Amino acid sequence: MKKLIVLAVVALGGLVVWRRLQQDRAELDLWTEATSSDS
Repeated sequence: MKKLIVLAVVALGGLVVWRRLQQDRAELDLWTEATSSDS
């Protein structure tokens, strides 16, 4: 039972990290697009 709880906590932590990385990447893309001198 303990292994299942630990696995769930690790999976949840991984999901949180993954979502934060996705948000940071999207924000960086927006910033790059907004500050690019192409236009």
